Amino acid sequence: MVALRRILTVVGVVAVAIGLLWMAQGAGLFPYPSSSFMINQTPWILWGGILAVFGLALTWGSGRLIR
Repeated sequence: MVALRRILTVVGVVAVAIGLLWMAQGAGLFPYPSSSFMINQTPWILWGGILAVFGLALTWGSGRLIR
């Protein structure tokens, strides 16, 4: 159970990081690579926010549900 909790926590943290990256690219704050189709595209702000919230919930829930 401890290993599963750690795996879920790592997956949650990675999901938050990717979600924040998607939001930054969608807002045009992180224009790398310059040929990316995600730059200045507002749907990626929404999808990144959804992924980040899911990652936060997964990280929080992994510590609460599996004990």
